[in-house]
Amino acid sequence: MLRPTRRIRSGIPRAAITTTLAFLILISGVRAGMAETFAYVGNADSNDISVFKMAENGEMTPVQTAAFTGVEKPGSSTPLAITPDHRVLIAGVRSQPFLAVSFAIDPKTGQLSHLGNGPLADSMANIAIDRSGKFLFSASYGGNKVALNPLLANGVVGEPKQVIPTGLNAHAFLPSPDNRFAFATNLGSDQILAFAFDATTGTLTPSDPAAHKVPEKSGPRHFVFHPNGKFVYLLHELNGDVAAFAYEAKGGAWDEIQRTSALPEGFTEKPWAADIHVTPDGRFLYACERTTSTLTAYKVDATSGKLTTIGSVPTEKQPRGFHIDPGGRYLAAVGELSDSMTVYAIDQSSGALAKLKSYATGKKPNWVEFLSLP
Repeated sequence: MLRPTRRIRSGIPRAAITTTLAFLILISGVRAGMAETFAYVGNADSNDISVFKMAENGEMTPVQTAAFTGVEKPGSSTPLAITPDHRVLIAGVRSQPFLAVSFAIDPKTGQLSHLGNGPLADSMANIAIDRSGKFLFSASYGGNKVALNPLLANGVVGEPKQVIPTGLNAHAFLPSPDNRFAFATNLGSDQILAFAFDATTGTLTPSDPAAHKVPEKSGPRHFVFHPNGKFVYLLHELNGDVAAFAYEAKGGAWDEIQRTSALPEGFTEKPWAADIHVTPDGRFLYACERTTSTLTAYKVDATSGKLTTIGSVPTEKQPRGFHIDPGGRYLAAVGELSDSMTVYAIDQSSGALAKLKSYATGKKPNWVEFLSLP
């Protein structure tokens, strides 16, 4: 047994040192374990949300199934959104009467409790909350419109403040990183609409130019801003393209710099791309495709914003939605036809995905939101 050759004496009593060390270990342990991460899965056919608690190693533990109070008929999908202060989760219901169901998020357990239901202007394929947490954006695929609703003080959605007709099949409607603009994809009209957004008054006005055209029959669907605010990545449902744009924050302009594909090698069928997300550190991007039930990974060049394809992996059957945890270490994808969620580890060097485990969800899961609390 090795013994120290020197002993450094201290004027501090040994008991005091022991107490201090124990306190420091306790504090550091509390700090390290303070943030608890939860995953919320929207299930369209069972009209509920599956709540999971995620461990450090990516293991998921089911903690709750939160039903949609006052909702009887299932809708075609269940979009979700969480307020910036992490206090409220909102689910969009796509059956009549079209509702936004608000839940309070318990800051300790992550569990949901029903707050109330508010009106939506139509069957909304996508919902998002502005950066101030005061307004709800929504897009209607079948109704060819976008809408803006206020969020009331109690977390419930108020009556629509603006309902704006669009081109065919509005699919996503999101604010810019600085909350000064909002953009809406029109899948059937192959365009992105641009609006100036006044978060003080809650008013949308068409930008100049009001629309950005993309290739015919490409079907722009979902998009995501890079964390540095300099780039936008747009997934096209009908041809499987992923387009990279330089984003000019001052005027809200998009300038295409690259076009690549979310389709795996050797693909010969009809594309049906669905969702796209970027890691919180901006190093990797992922997209899912439903015909092949695959996830494709890309490396993002921090300077140019351009993408390099890493490769594709199989995932849940008909993966309509997925998301990345706030730490950027794990990705969770759900399959509409498998009623389950698969968690992948993200290789921090390469961005490659490694399957960890699958978990049962509600029926027809289509949306995933992650949240770290507090």
